[in-house]
Amino acid sequence: MLAHIWFGFFAVAFISAMYQWLVNGHAAIFSEIMQSTFDMAGLSVEVAIGLIGVLCLWLGFFRIAEKSGLINVLARILEPLFTRLMPEVPRGHASHGSITMNVAANMLGLDNAATPMGLKAMQDLQQLNPNKDTASNAQILFLVLNTSSVTLLPVTIFMYRAQQGSADPTAVFIPILMATSASTLAGLIAVAWVQRISLFDKVILAYLFGFAVLMAMLATFLLAQPAEQMASTSSLLGNLILFSIIMLFLGAGWWRKINVYDAFIEGAKEGFDVAVRLIPFLVGMLVAIGVLRASGVLDGLIVGLEFMLSSIGVNTDFIQALPTALMKPLSGSGARAMMLETMNNFGVDSFAATVSAIMQGSTETTFYVLAVYFGSVGIRHVRHAISCALIADVAGILTSIIVGYWFFH
Repeated sequence: MLAHIWFGFFAVAFISAMYQWLVNGHAAIFSEIMQSTFDMAGLSVEVAIGLIGVLCLWLGFFRIAEKSGLINVLARILEPLFTRLMPEVPRGHASHGSITMNVAANMLGLDNAATPMGLKAMQDLQQLNPNKDTASNAQILFLVLNTSSVTLLPVTIFMYRAQQGSADPTAVFIPILMATSASTLAGLIAVAWVQRISLFDKVILAYLFGFAVLMAMLATFLLAQPAEQMASTSSLLGNLILFSIIMLFLGAGWWRKINVYDAFIEGAKEGFDVAVRLIPFLVGMLVAIGVLRASGVLDGLIVGLEFMLSSIGVNTDFIQALPTALMKPLSGSGARAMMLETMNNFGVDSFAATVSAIMQGSTETTFYVLAVYFGSVGIRHVRHAISCALIADVAGILTSIIVGYWFFH
Protein backbone atom coordinates (compact mmCIF):
# COMPACT_ATOMS: atom_id res chain seq x y z
CA MET A 1 0.00 0.00 0.00
CA LEU A 2 2.81 2.42 0.86
CA ALA A 3 4.38 1.87 -2.57
CA HIS A 4 1.10 2.75 -4.29
CA ILE A 5 0.64 5.90 -2.19
CA TRP A 6 4.23 6.97 -2.78
CA PHE A 7 3.88 6.51 -6.55
CA GLY A 8 0.52 8.27 -6.40
CA PHE A 9 2.10 11.40 -4.91
CA PHE A 10 4.40 11.71 -7.93
CA ALA A 11 1.71 10.79 -10.47
CA VAL A 12 -0.82 13.32 -9.14
CA ALA A 13 1.91 15.97 -8.93
CA PHE A 14 2.87 15.34 -12.57
CA ILE A 15 -0.73 15.64 -13.76
CA SER A 16 -1.16 18.86 -11.76
CA ALA A 17 2.09 20.27 -13.15
CA MET A 18 1.01 19.53 -16.72
CA TYR A 19 -2.26 21.34 -16.05
CA GLN A 20 -0.42 24.32 -14.57
CA TRP A 21 1.81 24.48 -17.67
CA LEU A 22 -0.66 23.77 -20.48
CA VAL A 23 -3.76 25.49 -19.08
CA ASN A 24 -2.46 28.17 -16.71
CA GLY A 25 0.71 28.91 -18.66
CA HIS A 26 2.88 28.42 -15.58
CA ALA A 27 6.03 27.23 -17.36
CA ALA A 28 8.20 27.54 -14.23
CA ILE A 29 6.23 24.83 -12.42
CA PHE A 30 8.67 22.07 -13.36
CA SER A 31 11.60 24.14 -12.16
CA GLU A 32 9.82 24.68 -8.85
CA ILE A 33 9.06 20.97 -8.50
CA MET A 34 12.64 19.94 -9.21
CA GLN A 35 13.91 22.54 -6.76
CA SER A 36 11.59 21.07 -4.13
CA THR A 37 13.13 17.61 -4.68
CA PHE A 38 16.60 19.00 -3.98
CA ASP A 39 15.37 20.99 -0.99
CA MET A 40 13.55 18.05 0.56
CA ALA A 41 16.44 15.66 -0.06
CA GLY A 42 18.71 18.08 1.78
CA LEU A 43 16.13 18.53 4.53
CA SER A 44 15.94 14.76 4.99
CA VAL A 45 19.64 14.58 5.77
CA GLU A 46 19.37 17.62 8.06
CA VAL A 47 16.53 15.97 9.97
CA ALA A 48 18.47 12.72 10.34
CA ILE A 49 21.61 14.55 11.48
CA GLY A 50 19.55 16.61 13.90
CA LEU A 51 18.17 13.40 15.36
CA ILE A 52 21.61 11.92 16.04
CA GLY A 53 22.28 13.94 19.18
CA VAL A 54 18.78 13.50 20.57
CA LEU A 55 18.75 9.77 19.85
CA CYS A 56 22.17 9.28 21.42
CA LEU A 57 21.08 11.23 24.50
CA TRP A 58 17.82 9.42 25.16
CA LEU A 59 18.89 5.94 24.14
CA GLY A 60 21.81 6.40 26.52
CA PHE A 61 19.48 7.29 29.40
CA PHE A 62 17.18 4.48 28.37
CA ARG A 63 19.97 1.92 28.61
CA ILE A 64 20.59 3.04 32.20
CA ALA A 65 16.88 2.61 32.95
CA GLU A 66 16.94 -0.87 31.45
CA LYS A 67 19.95 -2.01 33.47
CA SER A 68 18.54 -0.53 36.69
CA GLY A 69 15.26 -2.42 36.30
CA LEU A 70 13.06 0.69 35.99
CA ILE A 71 11.75 -0.37 32.59
CA ASN A 72 10.55 -3.65 34.08
CA VAL A 73 8.70 -1.71 36.78
CA LEU A 74 6.95 0.43 34.13
CA ALA A 75 6.16 -2.67 32.13
CA ARG A 76 4.41 -4.29 35.08
CA ILE A 77 2.28 -1.19 35.67
CA LEU A 78 0.74 -1.21 32.19
CA GLU A 79 1.19 -4.88 31.40
CA PRO A 80 -2.50 -5.80 31.93
CA LEU A 81 -3.51 -3.16 29.34
CA PHE A 82 -0.85 -3.99 26.76
CA THR A 83 -1.40 -7.74 26.96
CA ARG A 84 -4.99 -7.11 25.83
CA LEU A 85 -4.25 -4.48 23.19
CA MET A 86 -1.16 -6.34 21.95
CA PRO A 87 -1.80 -10.01 22.73
CA GLU A 88 1.26 -11.18 20.76
CA VAL A 89 3.59 -9.24 23.11
CA PRO A 90 4.41 -11.46 26.12
CA ARG A 91 4.27 -10.35 29.72
CA GLY A 92 7.45 -8.75 31.00
CA HIS A 93 8.70 -7.78 27.55
CA ALA A 94 10.87 -4.65 27.36
CA SER A 95 8.54 -3.01 24.85
CA HIS A 96 5.92 -2.36 27.55
CA GLY A 97 8.23 0.06 29.32
CA SER A 98 9.49 1.83 26.21
CA ILE A 99 5.92 2.24 24.88
CA THR A 100 4.86 3.71 28.22
CA MET A 101 7.69 6.25 28.15
CA ASN A 102 6.88 7.23 24.56
CA VAL A 103 3.17 7.71 25.24
CA ALA A 104 3.91 9.76 28.36
CA ALA A 105 6.36 12.01 26.48
CA ASN A 106 3.82 12.56 23.69
CA MET A 107 1.12 13.45 26.18
CA LEU A 108 3.38 16.07 27.74
CA GLY A 109 4.31 17.51 24.34
CA LEU A 110 7.98 16.54 24.77
CA ASP A 111 8.76 15.76 21.14
CA ASN A 112 12.52 15.57 21.64
CA ALA A 113 12.06 12.77 24.15
CA ALA A 114 9.10 11.05 22.49
CA THR A 115 10.85 10.22 19.21
CA PRO A 116 13.87 8.35 20.66
CA MET A 117 11.62 6.48 23.08
CA GLY A 118 9.26 5.61 20.22
CA LEU A 119 12.11 4.31 18.08
CA LYS A 120 13.28 2.20 21.01
CA ALA A 121 9.76 0.80 21.41
CA MET A 122 9.59 -0.03 17.69
CA GLN A 123 12.93 -1.85 17.93
CA ASP A 124 11.69 -3.81 20.95
CA LEU A 125 8.53 -4.81 19.08
CA GLN A 126 10.60 -5.78 16.03
CA GLN A 127 12.31 -8.47 18.14
CA LEU A 128 8.95 -10.25 18.32
CA ASN A 129 8.06 -9.69 14.66
CA PRO A 130 8.26 -12.96 12.70
CA ASN A 131 8.23 -11.14 9.32
CA LYS A 132 10.92 -8.49 9.62
CA ASP A 133 9.88 -6.44 6.57
CA THR A 134 6.15 -6.49 7.41
CA ALA A 135 4.53 -4.51 10.24
CA SER A 136 3.11 -6.64 13.05
CA ASN A 137 -0.26 -5.94 14.68
CA ALA A 138 1.47 -4.51 17.76
CA GLN A 139 3.67 -2.21 15.67
CA ILE A 140 0.67 -0.92 13.73
CA LEU A 141 -1.27 -0.16 16.92
CA PHE A 142 1.75 1.60 18.39
CA LEU A 143 2.29 3.67 15.24
CA VAL A 144 -1.37 4.73 15.04
CA LEU A 145 -1.31 5.79 18.69
CA ASN A 146 1.72 7.93 17.86
CA THR A 147 0.24 9.55 14.76
CA SER A 148 -2.90 10.43 16.70
CA SER A 149 -1.02 11.18 19.92
CA VAL A 150 -2.95 12.82 22.73
CA THR A 151 -1.07 16.00 23.59
CA LEU A 152 -2.05 17.42 26.95
CA LEU A 153 0.41 20.31 26.85
CA PRO A 154 0.51 21.92 23.36
CA VAL A 155 3.00 24.49 24.59
CA THR A 156 4.47 25.36 21.17
CA ILE A 157 1.04 26.35 19.83
CA PHE A 158 0.50 28.60 22.86
CA MET A 159 3.90 30.18 22.19
CA TYR A 160 3.18 30.84 18.52
CA ARG A 161 -0.17 32.42 19.35
CA ALA A 162 1.46 34.58 22.01
CA GLN A 163 4.22 35.67 19.61
CA GLN A 164 1.60 36.67 17.06
CA GLY A 165 -0.12 38.88 19.66
CA SER A 166 -3.16 36.78 20.62
CA ALA A 167 -5.38 38.30 23.30
CA ASP A 168 -5.72 34.83 24.88
CA PRO A 169 -3.00 32.44 23.63
CA THR A 170 -4.32 29.46 25.62
CA ALA A 171 -7.95 29.76 24.52
CA VAL A 172 -7.43 26.78 22.21
CA PHE A 173 -6.32 24.46 25.03
CA ILE A 174 -9.63 22.64 25.63
CA PRO A 175 -10.55 22.48 21.90
CA ILE A 176 -7.14 20.93 21.12
CA LEU A 177 -7.61 18.45 23.96
CA MET A 178 -11.00 17.45 22.55
CA ALA A 179 -9.69 17.16 18.98
CA THR A 180 -6.61 15.11 19.84
CA SER A 181 -8.66 12.83 22.11
CA ALA A 182 -11.11 12.21 19.27
CA SER A 183 -8.22 11.45 16.93
CA THR A 184 -6.70 8.91 19.32
CA LEU A 185 -10.02 7.25 20.04
CA ALA A 186 -10.81 6.95 16.32
CA GLY A 187 -7.39 5.46 15.62
CA LEU A 188 -7.74 2.97 18.46
CA ILE A 189 -11.22 1.92 17.33
CA ALA A 190 -10.05 1.51 13.70
CA VAL A 191 -7.11 -0.71 14.68
CA ALA A 192 -9.23 -2.67 17.16
CA TRP A 193 -11.83 -3.34 14.46
CA VAL A 194 -9.24 -4.60 11.95
CA GLN A 195 -7.33 -6.65 14.52
CA ARG A 196 -10.50 -7.84 16.29
CA ILE A 197 -9.56 -6.43 19.69
CA SER A 198 -12.45 -6.02 22.13
CA LEU A 199 -12.33 -2.54 23.62
CA PHE A 200 -15.15 -3.46 26.00
CA ASP A 201 -12.81 -5.61 28.05
CA LYS A 202 -13.10 -4.56 31.71
CA VAL A 203 -9.36 -4.03 32.08
CA ILE A 204 -9.13 -1.83 28.97
CA LEU A 205 -12.13 0.22 30.07
CA ALA A 206 -10.62 0.66 33.54
CA TYR A 207 -7.35 1.99 32.12
CA LEU A 208 -9.19 4.29 29.70
CA PHE A 209 -11.32 5.62 32.55
CA GLY A 210 -8.25 6.21 34.70
CA PHE A 211 -6.56 8.02 31.82
CA ALA A 212 -9.64 10.21 31.32
CA VAL A 213 -9.67 11.12 35.03
CA LEU A 214 -5.97 12.06 34.99
CA MET A 215 -6.47 14.11 31.84
CA ALA A 216 -9.42 15.93 33.40
CA MET A 217 -7.40 16.66 36.57
CA LEU A 218 -4.50 18.07 34.56
CA ALA A 219 -6.82 20.17 32.40
CA THR A 220 -8.57 21.50 35.53
CA PHE A 221 -5.23 22.41 37.10
CA LEU A 222 -4.01 24.25 34.00
CA LEU A 223 -7.30 26.06 33.42
CA ALA A 224 -7.15 27.33 37.00
CA GLN A 225 -4.00 29.27 36.08
CA PRO A 226 -4.28 32.84 34.80
CA ALA A 227 -4.42 32.84 31.01
CA GLU A 228 -1.08 34.62 30.68
CA GLN A 229 0.61 32.02 32.90
CA MET A 230 -0.83 28.81 31.44
CA ALA A 231 1.78 28.46 28.68
CA SER A 232 4.68 29.03 31.07
CA THR A 233 3.14 26.69 33.66
CA SER A 234 2.68 23.99 31.00
CA SER A 235 6.27 24.38 29.87
CA LEU A 236 7.57 24.32 33.44
CA LEU A 237 5.54 21.23 34.29
CA GLY A 238 6.59 19.33 31.17
CA ASN A 239 10.29 20.07 31.52
CA LEU A 240 10.25 19.46 35.28
CA ILE A 241 8.77 16.02 34.70
CA LEU A 242 11.28 15.33 31.94
CA PHE A 243 14.34 16.24 34.02
CA SER A 244 12.88 14.34 36.97
CA ILE A 245 12.70 11.26 34.75
CA ILE A 246 16.37 11.70 33.84
CA MET A 247 17.31 11.96 37.51
CA LEU A 248 15.17 8.92 38.29
CA PHE A 249 17.05 6.90 35.66
CA LEU A 250 20.43 8.06 36.92
CA GLY A 251 19.49 7.66 40.57
CA ALA A 252 18.19 4.12 40.05
CA GLY A 253 21.35 3.19 38.17
CA TRP A 254 23.58 4.64 40.88
CA TRP A 255 21.56 2.87 43.59
CA ARG A 256 21.98 -0.45 41.79
CA LYS A 257 25.74 0.23 41.57
CA ILE A 258 25.70 0.36 37.77
CA ASN A 259 28.44 2.24 35.95
CA VAL A 260 25.96 4.82 34.66
CA TYR A 261 28.46 6.51 32.33
CA ASP A 262 29.45 3.28 30.57
CA ALA A 263 25.79 2.26 30.32
CA PHE A 264 24.95 5.67 28.85
CA ILE A 265 27.70 5.40 26.21
CA GLU A 266 26.59 1.88 25.33
CA GLY A 267 23.06 3.04 24.64
CA ALA A 268 24.13 6.26 22.92
CA LYS A 269 26.11 4.33 20.31
CA GLU A 270 22.84 2.92 19.03
CA GLY A 271 21.50 6.41 18.38
CA PHE A 272 23.98 7.13 15.59
CA ASP A 273 23.23 3.87 13.77
CA VAL A 274 19.48 4.44 13.98
CA ALA A 275 19.72 8.00 12.62
CA VAL A 276 21.85 6.95 9.65
CA ARG A 277 19.45 4.11 8.76
CA LEU A 278 16.60 6.63 8.61
CA ILE A 279 18.07 8.75 5.79
CA PRO A 280 16.86 6.71 2.76
CA PHE A 281 13.33 6.43 4.17
CA LEU A 282 13.18 10.15 4.95
CA VAL A 283 14.48 11.11 1.51
CA GLY A 284 11.87 8.93 -0.20
CA MET A 285 8.93 10.24 1.79
CA LEU A 286 9.85 13.93 2.13
CA VAL A 287 10.75 14.31 -1.56
CA ALA A 288 7.34 12.87 -2.54
CA ILE A 289 5.63 15.27 -0.15
CA GLY A 290 7.63 18.22 -1.50
CA VAL A 291 6.69 17.37 -5.09
CA LEU A 292 3.01 17.12 -4.15
CA ARG A 293 3.10 20.50 -2.44
CA ALA A 294 5.08 22.32 -5.16
CA SER A 295 2.78 21.06 -7.93
CA GLY A 296 -0.20 22.94 -6.51
CA VAL A 297 -2.26 19.85 -5.68
CA LEU A 298 -3.06 21.04 -2.16
CA ASP A 299 -4.18 24.47 -3.37
CA GLY A 300 -6.40 22.80 -5.93
CA LEU A 301 -8.00 20.61 -3.28
CA ILE A 302 -8.86 23.64 -1.16
CA VAL A 303 -10.43 25.51 -4.08
CA GLY A 304 -12.45 22.43 -5.04
CA LEU A 305 -13.68 21.84 -1.50
CA GLU A 306 -14.71 25.47 -1.07
CA PHE A 307 -16.69 25.42 -4.31
CA MET A 308 -18.38 22.11 -3.46
CA LEU A 309 -19.36 23.11 0.09
CA SER A 310 -20.52 26.62 -0.76
CA SER A 311 -22.68 25.25 -3.59
CA ILE A 312 -24.68 23.16 -1.11
CA GLY A 313 -25.00 26.00 1.41
CA VAL A 314 -22.39 24.89 3.96
CA ASN A 315 -20.63 27.63 5.93
CA THR A 316 -17.07 27.79 4.58
CA ASP A 317 -15.44 30.09 7.09
CA PHE A 318 -13.13 27.23 8.10
CA ILE A 319 -11.78 26.72 4.55
CA GLN A 320 -8.88 29.11 5.13
CA ALA A 321 -7.66 26.79 7.90
CA LEU A 322 -7.61 23.74 5.64
CA PRO A 323 -4.03 24.22 4.34
CA THR A 324 -2.86 23.28 7.83
CA ALA A 325 -5.13 20.23 7.85
CA LEU A 326 -4.01 19.00 4.43
CA MET A 327 -0.35 19.52 5.23
CA LYS A 328 -0.44 18.03 8.73
CA PRO A 329 -0.31 14.33 7.75
CA LEU A 330 2.52 15.08 5.33
CA SER A 331 4.88 17.49 7.07
CA GLY A 332 5.07 18.94 10.57
CA SER A 333 7.14 21.94 9.49
CA GLY A 334 4.85 22.47 6.49
CA ALA A 335 1.73 22.43 8.68
CA ARG A 336 3.37 24.82 11.13
CA ALA A 337 4.23 27.18 8.27
CA MET A 338 0.62 27.01 7.04
CA MET A 339 -0.67 27.80 10.54
CA LEU A 340 1.64 30.81 10.88
CA GLU A 341 0.71 31.97 7.39
CA THR A 342 -2.99 31.82 8.31
CA MET A 343 -2.32 33.77 11.52
CA ASN A 344 -0.40 36.40 9.57
CA ASN A 345 -2.97 36.77 6.78
CA PHE A 346 -6.19 36.74 8.79
CA GLY A 347 -5.07 37.71 12.31
CA VAL A 348 -4.06 35.39 15.12
CA ASP A 349 -7.47 35.53 16.82
CA SER A 350 -9.48 35.19 13.62
CA PHE A 351 -11.72 32.16 13.24
CA ALA A 352 -9.55 30.69 10.47
CA ALA A 353 -6.32 31.07 12.47
CA THR A 354 -7.90 29.67 15.63
CA VAL A 355 -9.22 26.57 13.84
CA SER A 356 -5.83 26.20 12.17
CA ALA A 357 -4.15 26.15 15.60
CA ILE A 358 -6.60 23.49 16.82
CA MET A 359 -5.86 21.38 13.73
CA GLN A 360 -2.13 21.74 14.33
CA GLY A 361 -2.53 20.22 17.79
CA SER A 362 -5.05 17.52 16.86
CA THR A 363 -2.77 14.91 15.24
CA GLU A 364 0.81 14.08 14.36
CA THR A 365 2.50 14.01 10.93
CA THR A 366 1.37 10.57 9.77
CA PHE A 367 3.69 9.97 6.82
CA TYR A 368 6.74 11.41 8.58
CA VAL A 369 6.14 9.24 11.67
CA LEU A 370 5.55 6.24 9.43
CA ALA A 371 8.81 6.83 7.54
CA VAL A 372 10.84 7.35 10.72
CA TYR A 373 9.37 4.60 12.89
CA PHE A 374 9.01 1.85 10.32
CA GLY A 375 12.17 2.96 8.52
CA SER A 376 14.20 2.56 11.71
CA VAL A 377 13.53 -1.20 11.68
CA GLY A 378 13.41 -1.75 7.91
CA ILE A 379 9.66 -2.35 7.54
CA ARG A 380 8.39 -1.96 3.97
CA HIS A 381 4.95 -3.59 4.09
CA VAL A 382 2.79 -1.49 6.41
CA ARG A 383 -0.53 -3.39 5.98
CA HIS A 384 -3.42 -1.40 7.51
CA ALA A 385 -1.24 1.14 9.33
CA ILE A 386 -1.82 3.99 6.86
CA SER A 387 -5.57 3.56 6.55
CA CYS A 388 -6.07 3.45 10.33
CA ALA A 389 -3.75 6.42 10.87
CA LEU A 390 -5.58 8.46 8.24
CA ILE A 391 -8.92 7.61 9.89
CA ALA A 392 -7.48 9.10 13.08
CA ASP A 393 -6.31 12.17 11.14
CA VAL A 394 -9.74 12.74 9.58
CA ALA A 395 -11.41 12.38 12.98
CA GLY A 396 -9.02 14.92 14.49
CA ILE A 397 -9.52 17.43 11.68
CA LEU A 398 -13.32 17.11 11.66
CA THR A 399 -13.43 17.50 15.44
CA SER A 400 -11.18 20.57 15.15
CA ILE A 401 -13.70 22.17 12.79
CA ILE A 402 -16.68 21.23 14.97
CA VAL A 403 -15.19 22.51 18.24
CA GLY A 404 -13.91 25.57 16.40
CA TYR A 405 -17.50 26.51 15.48
CA TRP A 406 -18.67 25.51 18.95
CA PHE A 407 -16.17 27.64 20.88
CA PHE A 408 -15.30 30.54 18.59
CA HIS A 409 -17.88 31.12 15.83
